[in-house]
Amino acid sequence: MPPPHEKLAQALEALRVLQTQGRQAIRSADLSRTTRETLQRNGFLQEVMKGWYIAAHPGVGEGESTAWFTSFWGFCLDYLTERFGTDWSLSPEQSLILHAGNLSVPRQLLVRAKGARNQTTHFIHDTSLFEGDHTLPDAADAVERNGLRLFAIEAALIAASPSFFEQNPTEARTIMSMQRDASALLARLLKGGHTTIAGRLAGAFRNIGRDREADEILAATRAAGYAPRETDPFTDKFERVPYKREPSPYVHRIRLLWQAMREPISIAFPAPPARVNDIDAYLRHVDGLYVTDAYHSLSIEGYQVSPELIERVRSGIWNPDGDQSDREHRNALAARGYWQAFQAVRTSVRNVLTGANPGDIAERDHNVWYRELFAPSVAAGILKPEDLAGYRNGPVYIRGSRHVPLNADAVRDAMPVLFELLKGENDPAARAVLGHFVFVFIHPYTDGNGRTGRFLMNVMLASAGYPWTVIPVQSRAAYMAALEAASVDQNITPFATLMGDLLKRPPPVLPGA
Repeated sequence: MPPPHEKLAQALEALRVLQTQGRQAIRSADLSRTTRETLQRNGFLQEVMKGWYIAAHPGVGEGESTAWFTSFWGFCLDYLTERFGTDWSLSPEQSLILHAGNLSVPRQLLVRAKGARNQTTHFIHDTSLFEGDHTLPDAADAVERNGLRLFAIEAALIAASPSFFEQNPTEARTIMSMQRDASALLARLLKGGHTTIAGRLAGAFRNIGRDREADEILAATRAAGYAPRETDPFTDKFERVPYKREPSPYVHRIRLLWQAMREPISIAFPAPPARVNDIDAYLRHVDGLYVTDAYHSLSIEGYQVSPELIERVRSGIWNPDGDQSDREHRNALAARGYWQAFQAVRTSVRNVLTGANPGDIAERDHNVWYRELFAPSVAAGILKPEDLAGYRNGPVYIRGSRHVPLNADAVRDAMPVLFELLKGENDPAARAVLGHFVFVFIHPYTDGNGRTGRFLMNVMLASAGYPWTVIPVQSRAAYMAALEAASVDQNITPFATLMGDLLKRPPPVLPGA
């Protein structure tokens, strides 16, 4: 009998073989019982449902959901393909949500399949899949996205229930905005005689300011002998804005999120203080908060830092060239990077206080803040110089979150829109709250997004004379839950309320103070 370490090594090799095949859903039959039990016992395999597993990371706490949320779409693809071959598709509504660039893990994934049992399969972490024996899209109306079988956009708009527009207004408006004209929809509407749906889609176009397309649908449908009645399928309050032709769903979605979230922020936020006349006094106050800010911001990200370490870095005692422990100390490197970035942010704050457009300053300086955060790690050889090149070139996931950040190509579409919105935003509360939220929603970097987002928040606060605001580590759970509510449920109120409350309180104290 092989020793325990050899048995684990053999089990890991079997798991590696499955992963090199691209498998994310692992069946009991894929592994021997001994191998499966060894992997489970050592934390490398997690059961999703009876007989089905995903690879996991050992050492994570009980109830940790990151492995599942990062594996969700791949697992469902493997599971559905194993069950139904190619005779399945995500529902029209879920297809539209994905077409709109929303990859958040749903509470329940709706699937159509031949021979489906019209039942719910429960997964871990309060997620599930419902399989319904409903009509699948024709070959011309079906597309694949990362292997997932979807309804094409126009086919999905016709097949989706009216409630889709009420329950998913941002995604619905994003999809309507992506339509170059009404031709593709009209062809399907007229062929199928979909009079009621024609009226609904005409109303949807008019809701977003696309009157030409709305009139075209109505006129063509009437010319074909039908009598459509236009109805607005949206029930939320929405201010029509000039339409901008843009093929990227991510660009539309960010603009729509910004517009929809502005009003709740003003209700939860205190009025801006008087204009800052003594800039040096404001900056002295910022300097006085440095240790507190660094301690809490780094602690939120999981670094084990102390006020003493932060002071050591600030005073110059930290010596990576002459002290091996300093060079290898991850927390010290993070603290040194934070100090360097804080100085760059301080310069940005001075610029907005002297009247520069805060969106211009954020666009120009945010990469500088990021590079300063990680320059010490590059100097120590922990990171490669190319890691400072800019936005990420691969996927990234947020621990424990159902929100899946934008893909690398979409980041390059979305970031200019964020700065465009910041430049044109007149409400300083919206600049601060949405600047932070949208930045971490996009997640443009592989690491450092939270720290950079909080820097951005404070530069936006300074532009209206609000004080530098520290999010305490004791509020981490509420802070992360608020960002999750905004990202997944499009509810910005918890985050706006949290920030508004922090502005009214004195800064948090340091441990032992």
